Amino acid sequence: MTLTQVWGVLLIFILCPLLGGLPVIAWIVYALRRRKLREIGTGNIGVQAAFYHGGTLAGILAVLSEAGKGIAAVMLARAFFPSGSEWEIIALIALVMGRYWMGKGAGTTNVFWGFVVHDVRVAGLVFLIGGIGFTILRERNAGRIAVLILLPAILAGLHPQDSARIFAAIALAVLMGWIYKKMPDDLDLAPVAGQRDSQAMFRFFRGDKAMISLNQQLDASKVGQKAATLSQLKRWGYPVPDGWVLPPGDDPTPLIESLQPSPASPLVVRSSAIGEDSEYASAAGQYETILNVTSRDGLQQAILRCQASYDRSSAVEYRQQRHLPEAAMAVLIQKQVFGAFSGVAFSRDPMLGYGDAVAIEALPGAASRIVSGKVTPEQYRVIVRNAALVAEEQRGRGAEEQSVVSVEGNGDVPLTLIRQVAVLARDLEARYHGIPQDIEWSYDGETLWLLQSRPITTLWPIWTRKIAAEVIPGLIRPLTWSINRPLTCGVWGEIFTLVLGKRSHGLDFNETATLHYSRAYFNASLLGQIFLRMGLPPESLEFLTLGAKFSKPPVRSTLQNLPGLLRLWRRELRLEKDFQRDYRRHFAPGLADMNPSATSLNSPQTILERINFILGLLKRATYYSILAPLSLALRQGIFKVKDEELDAGKTPELASLRSLQQLAAAARHLLPQPERINPLEAQKIAPNIFATLAEIADGQSILQQFDRFLDIYGYLSDVGTDIAVPTWKEDPSPVRELFAQFVLNLPPEYVPPGKTSKKAQSVQRRLDLKGRVTEVYSKLLAELRWSFVAIEQIWLDSVVLRERGDIFFLEYSEIEQIITQNDRDLLERLPQLIAERRSQLEEHRQLDTVPRVIYGNAASPTSNIDDRFPSHLWQGIGASPGLAEGRVKVLRNLQAVGEIDRTTILVVPYTDSGWAPLLARAGGIIAEVGGRLSHGAIVAREYGIPAVMDIHDATRLLRDGQRVRIDGSRGTVEII
Repeated sequence: MTLTQVWGVLLIFILCPLLGGLPVIAWIVYALRRRKLREIGTGNIGVQAAFYHGGTLAGILAVLSEAGKGIAAVMLARAFFPSGSEWEIIALIALVMGRYWMGKGAGTTNVFWGFVVHDVRVAGLVFLIGGIGFTILRERNAGRIAVLILLPAILAGLHPQDSARIFAAIALAVLMGWIYKKMPDDLDLAPVAGQRDSQAMFRFFRGDKAMISLNQQLDASKVGQKAATLSQLKRWGYPVPDGWVLPPGDDPTPLIESLQPSPASPLVVRSSAIGEDSEYASAAGQYETILNVTSRDGLQQAILRCQASYDRSSAVEYRQQRHLPEAAMAVLIQKQVFGAFSGVAFSRDPMLGYGDAVAIEALPGAASRIVSGKVTPEQYRVIVRNAALVAEEQRGRGAEEQSVVSVEGNGDVPLTLIRQVAVLARDLEARYHGIPQDIEWSYDGETLWLLQSRPITTLWPIWTRKIAAEVIPGLIRPLTWSINRPLTCGVWGEIFTLVLGKRSHGLDFNETATLHYSRAYFNASLLGQIFLRMGLPPESLEFLTLGAKFSKPPVRSTLQNLPGLLRLWRRELRLEKDFQRDYRRHFAPGLADMNPSATSLNSPQTILERINFILGLLKRATYYSILAPLSLALRQGIFKVKDEELDAGKTPELASLRSLQQLAAAARHLLPQPERINPLEAQKIAPNIFATLAEIADGQSILQQFDRFLDIYGYLSDVGTDIAVPTWKEDPSPVRELFAQFVLNLPPEYVPPGKTSKKAQSVQRRLDLKGRVTEVYSKLLAELRWSFVAIEQIWLDSVVLRERGDIFFLEYSEIEQIITQNDRDLLERLPQLIAERRSQLEEHRQLDTVPRVIYGNAASPTSNIDDRFPSHLWQGIGASPGLAEGRVKVLRNLQAVGEIDRTTILVVPYTDSGWAPLLARAGGIIAEVGGRLSHGAIVAREYGIPAVMDIHDATRLLRDGQRVRIDGSRGTVEII
């Protein structure tokens, strides 16, 4: 490169951006028309000059000036470099950059005329081929992309040896494509008064198409969510009034001329702005709706009024507050319904945020009376049952008759119509996979018309007890939650990120779970988004909220997630090897180092170091505690191995159960004729069994074995995941009572499965691994609990705390703050803080039940919080096959067990390791939460006891002594 050419490069990179940024067009238009272009449209002053002043001297001069810039840039490069060199294209790149950065324009005109001078053959072929394609497709975005691809492709075809020019052309195309994505397009803006002359000139270049009907499939990003949703509902077969859509920027004249509004057939004009009626913003009442349009002139004015409402100050402020993009507005024109009765309905009560009630407001007349807020409508509340339950029950009656349980409210609107509206609202919610819907409806005497359906934005996100109740089933104290939540959310985030890769961007995994009413809930909305990004079907959200079944994911989504699934599969394949490695390196040495016990330490600082060490191990163990059950479920599903082929004896809860049963069998032979003891007296006699054994010579050996049992399994508790619950080592009384009851009523001996297939052996290894992981995880939790109990004892002695259990009403960060910073202010507030949290926990304990699903922010609970209805048949999850019929025994805890035998159907809130011995004595099990892999299900299958899990609110709705029939295969519970 010569010195002259070096100067040429400097001039190209200095002058071309400045040339691109010069507002020559704005100067010309202001000089001739006295109008400031930046006050019109989007700020793209080149396009504005042509489109808003097309056909005038100002418009002509504007186009010529932009063409001149492109020509000047090429000629500048040609003055220093050979004709047709890559530097001419680089000059256009510099020009376009300046045009975008300073002039807020794309530089399309600059590039086109610059390329005409650079290589007229390339420019001509691009114009010819691109023009033909655009004439056929009439789609601006596709036309732009095609031209950007054609430009370097044709240049490469004509000059295949000139690699430098080809790379420069590719860079120019990429740059302009990026700018097109960044810039708003004046062609997408709604036309304003006084621009009809320019509309006609550029109608062809806007790509106006034939009239768009609601019968077509519409894209919400182009015509707004409202129009797209109505078109979808209409194609699904719902009674949506006929309608047409005017996209942003399209000329309304063809549409107006094709319609014939009249007093007998009026039209309604409605907004369908981008971002309106979405899951995050309703924009209710922000834009104008014009009713009773009876003439073409009136239709034209109504369209203009509707479009103008987009720029009203209140609408602009609403979009800014909701962080909505400044996009554009489509206009929706529909046939107007003459409503005899109309109203709105919410598929879930927006004031409560839980329950099975549909809230309806209705009045005689049109729907506009309701949404205007100028009249007080009639209020109705309808309890609608889950569709899955309805399907299991009565058939042959109308849908609303089958599923509507009760209707509250009265007025002029027929209750039959109210029932139909309620069923419609709930049906639409199911259509949109469990997302609560806000609908507008109108009944004309013959047809119940659906005017609108949109998500209820205040009922977002959706929180579900499903899955969460299996992980942490009971009430949760602050300390347990402050430790468990970050561990669980962090590991789930790691697993999801492993699968999703870059597509996990924007997902906040810390919001995976929260507490409502001192119980754990998972974020179904977030999990639904994760599942969708993983390629699972859309009903993933419905599965989490309404219990719907998954269908198989489409092949395309599976292939899209193949790299992430392969990464997860590699983790799964080496899971056992990784656990063995971590057990040798971390878990076994770590647990060994925890001796002596925390109670022997007398310094809170030392105990806090021990706690942090345990938390480090727990984080590693949490990974296995999540992935091992997931791996087990996947392998069992893929290999189709039946539960009866597996032995869960290595899980701590079953291992402890079998050990206790063997010990009880040995003790049984030493006691005088225990079979003659009346089962009704079992609970009274149970405490005396230990005293009787102590008086017998061989009984001393049984008691010593019982003590060794506590040494081995003392780390277990009634709720293994809650460190606030005492372990068996601390409080052996529940185990002593269960041992005594085993002596009096020995369960049948477990028969292991016979010879199994290789597939079953593969699944068995994962089940054994799950047992080992559970053992490590439970031991670490026990050590963690004992460490906090040690700190509590020190603080009780120094009167920092007042009573036992206080420490579990503090969060871990607060305990750290007191120990490391000696926070005096926090210490002074401790008594009040603990008292408030104790009171809240007790208030939540007194609730009869809590909702299965909570929508948005939970309201204050009441004593009868759920709107569930009595029914003679309930559908749950079949967890252990078989039929059983018997009397109900409701147990909310292990404190008062009473008589249990094979005629007893136990009804429990959940099943954990502490329940295992008790469940083995029953004739059947019903649990409020859980699944096929829960503790209760494993125990039930082992002892051949029918079990049904996931019967929500069973401990409240069922009463002691009720006779029920359960089907463990179908997962049904029937009151006889």
